[in-house]
Amino acid sequence: MKKTLVYTLLALAAIIWGVSFIITKQLFVTQPHITVLIILTFRLFLASVITIPALLLMRKLEPIQRGDLKWFLLLAFCEPFIYSICETSGVQLVSGSMASIVVATIPLFVPFGMAAAYREKIRPITLAGILLSLVGLSVMLLFGANPDGSNLDANPLGLAWLAGAVFIAVIFTILLVKLVGRYKPFTITAYQNLFGCLYFIPIMLLIDGSHLPQLSYTPQFFLLLLVLGVFCSTLAYVFYNIGVAQLGATAACIFTNVIPGFSLIAAILIGQEQLTWSKPIGMVIVVAGVVLAQIPPRSKK
Repeated sequence: MKKTLVYTLLALAAIIWGVSFIITKQLFVTQPHITVLIILTFRLFLASVITIPALLLMRKLEPIQRGDLKWFLLLAFCEPFIYSICETSGVQLVSGSMASIVVATIPLFVPFGMAAAYREKIRPITLAGILLSLVGLSVMLLFGANPDGSNLDANPLGLAWLAGAVFIAVIFTILLVKLVGRYKPFTITAYQNLFGCLYFIPIMLLIDGSHLPQLSYTPQFFLLLLVLGVFCSTLAYVFYNIGVAQLGATAACIFTNVIPGFSLIAAILIGQEQLTWSKPIGMVIVVAGVVLAQIPPRSKK
């Protein structure tokens, strides 16, 4: 696959995930009785009931090979199950763009996880690109949400949940590398969502089942969940899995650094947040870091 197409797919994944933070925040705003578990269960259920039958009809769903079921179960347990609980709980307590900034630190830790698990070498220029992106993220984070920089939306519990999401994402990426060479991206994502949904349903019914009658089942409610399920939980993961297969985990995950930019744009467009001078400057630095990290190694010749 041409690298231009791979980069385009990774950029699209970053756009979709960036918007997902804002959509999730909108659900919490418009549905006072909704919970983290309800959002995640509905999201994965809709993703599964659409993608699994579609893949079966097209005969594109590959069977799980003997010995790989445990890896799929563990992969889905990490992400979407544990990761989604951590991320969505964090979004409930901080702004959507703030959550995306914290999640965008994942590329800093993935190379070290890959080095520990697979002895994958970290190129100095890749590390420099990651660090430059983190400088940009810090500019966006430290100067707050208001034009005067007076409001740093950093709820400690929310940040702790998001830090847990970052840790789980590193474990997920290490596990994903075991499967991307043997299964197609759509197959991996479909099983991810299916097993994740099966994890969520009994827990949601047991803990938050009493909240279901209190929800407002409006067209907007289902539309937001459908977007989260089909685009954020399915297409974005397919694009990301393609990137990991084609470029490697370290290079692919660096694209998550640009997620905050798309979250910010979406939040400003719907009036959730204000535009400040620090955010566009920070995003320019982030993009520069992503570009730097993607520079190919010099030929020995």
